[in-house]
Amino acid sequence: MQTLIAGMFVLLCNAEAVEAAYRPFKGDYVAPARRIRQGEKAYSREVNAFKEKDAENPPEKGQIVLIGSSSFTIWKNVNEYYPNYGILNRAFGGSTLLQVIEYIDDIVTPYEPRQVVIYCGENDLAGNPKLAAYEVYERFLVLFRRIRARLPEVPIAYVSMKPSPSRWHLRSKYIACNKWIADYCSTQPNATYVDVWNPMLDSEGHPKAEIFMQDQLHMNENGYKIWAPILKDALIAKP
Repeated sequence: MQTLIAGMFVLLCNAEAVEAAYRPFKGDYVAPARRIRQGEKAYSREVNAFKEKDAENPPEKGQIVLIGSSSFTIWKNVNEYYPNYGILNRAFGGSTLLQVIEYIDDIVTPYEPRQVVIYCGENDLAGNPKLAAYEVYERFLVLFRRIRARLPEVPIAYVSMKPSPSRWHLRSKYIACNKWIADYCSTQPNATYVDVWNPMLDSEGHPKAEIFMQDQLHMNENGYKIWAPILKDALIAKP
């Protein structure tokens, strides 16, 4: 009995430690090159801009909500790829999983989404070279579980981290994270893992140069043309 109690205590402490690790930022994130006013939370301006836009023109409930970082943010014409699906883009560029977790109740739950689609994780590893791949996977788990706790019946899709040429040195971490997330999604109801990593590689296993902008990080339209049919298979059409 003492052994069982001791074991339960250790598990409880570990769970509390993991949860504490994903509370707002404790110095483990290198912010993108942008000015943050004293006392201002990272990306509060972007999130407040969403709120102002919603107040002026309230979006329809029950849409597919995209959340995450710049690969979604700059996909301005996403609804042209998926007419009649109803997609609301609430991604903000440069964000990490930690920041998306922080803003769940601003960018997800108010919209009563039909589906939530996530692209995030790249910046966590790129912003902190000391961060282990498994820590990013754990951040994903926190995000997934918090969305699921708030919206238990809503399907969640995760788009894999992409093979950006400028971050090719991090590929082993991205590959590991993608695999763990794919494995986890395969065990969860209403969860889908969308692999865009492999389709973005050339015949020699390197990123296709022609699908990236000059910065070798963000995709051009050719990249989104690769994504579009792959993602469509995971999207839930309007009833």
